Parts: sequence; C-alpha cells; structure tokens
Amino acid sequence: MFDATHSPVLCAITRHATVTPDKVALIEGQNRITYGQLVTNIEAAARFLHSINVTTGDYIVLAARKEVEFVYLYLAAHLLGGVNVVIDPASPQDRLDYILGIVKPVALFGIDDNVGATHCIAYNDIDLSDRVGKNIDLPQIDATSVADVMFTTGTTGVPKGVCLSHANIAGSAININAFIGTHDDDVEALGLPLSHSFGLGRLRCILMAGGTIVLVGNFANLKTFFTVMEQEHVTGFGMVPAVWQYIKRLSGTRIGKFAHQLRYIEVGSAALPIQDKRLLMELFPTTRLCVHYGLTEASRAIFTELHSDASRLESIGRPVSSLVDVSILDEHGNQLPDGQEGELCVKGNMVTRSYYLQQDNQEAFFGEWFRTGDWGHRDSDGYFYLTGRKKELINVGGEKVSPATIEDAIRSLGIDDCACVAIPDPKGVLGEVPKAFLVKNAGDRPAIEELQRQLAQRLPAHEIPVQWEWIDQIPRSASGKIQRLKLKH
Repeated sequence: MFDATHSPVLCAITRHATVTPDKVALIEGQNRITYGQLVTNIEAAARFLHSINVTTGDYIVLAARKEVEFVYLYLAAHLLGGVNVVIDPASPQDRLDYILGIVKPVALFGIDDNVGATHCIAYNDIDLSDRVGKNIDLPQIDATSVADVMFTTGTTGVPKGVCLSHANIAGSAININAFIGTHDDDVEALGLPLSHSFGLGRLRCILMAGGTIVLVGNFANLKTFFTVMEQEHVTGFGMVPAVWQYIKRLSGTRIGKFAHQLRYIEVGSAALPIQDKRLLMELFPTTRLCVHYGLTEASRAIFTELHSDASRLESIGRPVSSLVDVSILDEHGNQLPDGQEGELCVKGNMVTRSYYLQQDNQEAFFGEWFRTGDWGHRDSDGYFYLTGRKKELINVGGEKVSPATIEDAIRSLGIDDCACVAIPDPKGVLGEVPKAFLVKNAGDRPAIEELQRQLAQRLPAHEIPVQWEWIDQIPRSASGKIQRLKLKH
C-alpha cells in the first residue's frame, strides 16, 4: 500500500482499501473494481508511467474517456508527482495543438495521433498485469505542487490553463462532500464528461467519500441512464442545466420515479431557470437539490440547496464552507457594502494560485482574491446574486445592463432559447445597445413587435433589445455556457 501524504485524495482511497477492500469503487460496463483492486491498479499504473520515464513535474495528456484505465493513470500521475492535462477526446485539432504546444507533454494517452510527444498510447494497449507487485521509489512531493492543469472552455478567447494543486482538488472535494452530505453508502451515476472540472470533481468526491461511482457514457441514451439508476440503486448524480432540458424534452417528468432513492442531485456550470428549480423541487421533494456556482479556477465556491433556500431561488447561494470566502470588490480591489454591485471575488482552499501562462495572471487576482469576472451583489443575509459577466455587461448610455436579465425576461415569453450581446448604437447616441438572438424550435415565431410590447412590462426601456435575429441554435460551451463572443462575430 502506497504512502502519498501530499495527496489527500489518494490517502482517502488507500484508507478505504484498508478498511473496506472488497467495497466496489468503480463500475464501468461489466468491470466492477473494488477499492483494494483500485489501489493495486493505481500502483501498477504508476510503475508503468515510471517505466516510460514519467517523473515528478512531467506533464502527461489524458483524453478523458469513461474507461477504468483513465482513472488509474490519472491517480497514478498524482502518486508520482506528474501533472495531468485532462482534455476532451473530441477536442478540435486546433485546440489540441494549442494545448500541446504550451505544455509539451512527455506522453499522451487515449489520443489517436502522436503530434510530437515521445509516447502516444491507447488505453486498451496498456497492460498493467505485469506491473503488479514491483517496487518503485516514490519522490517527496508537496501538497501545494501542481496536480492538474485544466484548460478552460474559452467562452471569450483562447483557453487558459488553470493550475490546480493536490491541496486544491482535495479541498474542493472536502467542501462539496460536506455540503451535499456524501457518504460511503452513496452510488453515483456519472454521466458528465470527465474533461471538465464538474465531472472530474464528482469522481474525486465519491472516491474520497468511499462510495461507488458508475461510469455512464453520457446522458444521450436516457434509457440506458435510467436502467443504470434502477439496477445499481443510484443515490445521486450531477448534471448541467442543458442536460436537464434534454431530460425534460425526451422523458417529461419520468425521472421523478427515482425520487424515493435519490439522496442528492448536484446542478451547475450554467444558470438554471427558476421555473426549472421549482419543477425539480416538485419532482424530488425529499432529495437534496444542490446548485453550485464556481469556475474551474474556484471550484464550487458557492452553493444553494433549493428546498432550504426556497425563498431565495434567484440567489446563487452562500459560500460552500467556512474555508471559502467570497466578496464583492470594486475595480481597485476594495470591498463593497451589501447591495452594491461589483465583481465577485473568491479565496479559499480550492482556489487556483496561478494560470499556466504568466501572462494570463495579469489582472486575474486582487492579492489572494481570485477575480471571477462575474458581476453581482450580496444581500444583508450573505446570499449572492449574479447580474452577468463583467466583460459582457452592456453599457447603455452609462447604465450597466446584464445580458442574463434580458435573456430571462425573453424566455419567460415562451422563447425556447436566446442570448443577448452588446452592439454599437445604430443612432450613435448611447454607445452600446442590446441585440437579441432568438431560437424557436417549434410552432410559429411570435412577432418582434409583440415581444417588444410584452418586454416593456418586464424591463426598463434601455434594456429592451434594439435589434433581433432568429437563429437555429445558441452557441454554447460543453458545460452549457453561452459563447457570446461567437455571436458577436
């Protein structure tokens, strides 16, 4: 059994392997991996990485496939002090080239083409059986050393590499488990992609708690997902709002039949409309419905639980734990009083200390405070409310307008999806004005004049879009965030 005091995640897994070695940790198809087997395979994977000369500080790229070998290698790299760069297997070539050009990895796993790395290996080509039982000297590693570099989805520009230490990723899991109440009896169906901090974080959370994680390809086949929920007696899962819309559209409220067994559902990565929050509360009256706010740089900094915070459904909640501090700061880094709008900033045990490229750190921090780029305010009870991205706010004659506020109002009129961006005022008077992009999947398109008339009852005049355009689809990142830059272009 290995000793990895630098990694609380690995320490927790080894503890479970000692106390409950026959407890199932991972399920992938027909594979059922116990905690005892998991530790054995992590050690074997570490020996394999060592055999191809991966050492402390080396970068390896892992395509985040729902295969047990991905999990073994991911954790084995932590054991050796290597740094994981986790990517989406379906990454466009230009994004992959950009990432590889920056980190210069010594090995790539699960990627088809070599693209210049010394080793490029498919997961099914890795045989760990001959690595079991062989000794390897583990280096001394500090908990503050980088464990993962996660590249952002780049909603407003090129991807940024977020450096996360062993302490960061463990701190995040500890915070989340404490809020949700995760324990070793939980069985989670993981349909989220592992290439994003939400899905990868759910994997770490369950393994730290000593529960069982079921690797599900994705949510595309709801029949398969529902079958897994029933057969494995799933007690929780995570989803993004776009997945919830998909579930509603394809199955209506049938997912409510699992209300008796689901202890928790975690929702995050994008805004969840209030009407959907209310529907979830109706379908799952006793399930803990946890909606998070957070970025890759500051994983799940804020949480709200819908039932207990039913009177504040417009809020994103309060800090996830006493180890996390959130504040509203002005443009000089000074704290603003409750009720006044400014930039939401975070510090805590899960917050990154740096981006991979030093140039990306410029204006990213106010001292220890990470600047999220989100605009909002806090009320007198400590609840936070968002009004939009600082860079996406529309400056209408000096009035700061949130695209999200306009979008919520438009959706309330029965529009399936929409997005708003700033455009130059055609009259040259106000500087910027809102433009709305609309999607209507079925039925007749309502007249713009009628939409404007109804919006006038919901929004002040300067927030009503000046231009309107019907499009087939709103561009979104894999986590469901609107890519407004693409609409502007």
